Amino acid sequence: MPWRSLSSGPSIANLFPPVMATAKNTMNIESIKTVGVLGAGTMGNGIAHVFARSGFRVILRDVDKRSLDRGMETIGKNLDREIKKGKIPEAARSVVLGRIQPVTDNVALVGADFVVEAVPEKRDLKLAVLKEADKLLGPSVILATNTSSISVTELAAQTSRADRFIGMHFMNPVPVMTLVEVISGLATSEATFQTTMDLCAKLDKTPVAVNDSPGFVSNRILLPMINEAAFTVMEGIATPEAVDAVMKMGMSHLMGPLELADFIGLDVCVDILEVLYQGFGDPKYRACPLLRKYVAAGWLGRKTGRGFYKY
Repeated sequence: MPWRSLSSGPSIANLFPPVMATAKNTMNIESIKTVGVLGAGTMGNGIAHVFARSGFRVILRDVDKRSLDRGMETIGKNLDREIKKGKIPEAARSVVLGRIQPVTDNVALVGADFVVEAVPEKRDLKLAVLKEADKLLGPSVILATNTSSISVTELAAQTSRADRFIGMHFMNPVPVMTLVEVISGLATSEATFQTTMDLCAKLDKTPVAVNDSPGFVSNRILLPMINEAAFTVMEGIATPEAVDAVMKMGMSHLMGPLELADFIGLDVCVDILEVLYQGFGDPKYRACPLLRKYVAAGWLGRKTGRGFYKY
């Protein structure tokens, strides 16, 4: 069984036993045919892409049509890349796109069997979107969040389905990266956890179970490195190019930390560092002033054409 606890005491499943299954409350991988994805941005369209590619019908919801159009355009381009690399046949493009239903009306979510929230890493925004979805979904539907740092337990507590709520942290770019951090909240049931693990496998992803803590594993380790890299630039120790060269050639990183920060989005980096700082109360997670200055200037990285590098 996948590791889920740091202690040797009773498991979460024993402390919070799942509700007994009934005709209206069945939770298993076979019952999931339609997946709702909330947010058509970088992570949302990537998540929609992998679900549709794996045979699921997808309801991709965003607040405005322009965001949906951009998301669908990105999915199309990413499918073209997969065709060129021989990962999927050319005929699959139209089939995959045909499985995705872009919508602005959240009522369409009533047809979903599983929902993944993938809006920007802002606590209040996520809570508003999750509460809205929670009211529309059937009693057996699992609601997952793609948060990269915020407490899954805290988000789950604001819904009516804490036992059917889980963290499902995909990596960017979603169609390429195989890892998914699966994070159980305090009340997440064993059935929810196992269904989510099975679902990741069906997407050809590798799920890794981690406990609920600010930043989980990935960003608790990654963001302090990015932050420290920003400090070395701010303090005049090295240029961004030099910092990244040291980490790529000396530490065998495929991307340097500042190149990666631009790829993630400097605003996202600052948001995650803020969650870490607030969650642990440790000044080592304080966002570098240079990061904050770049964000204030609108230099967010690749998506705006400028960050530590110009694009």
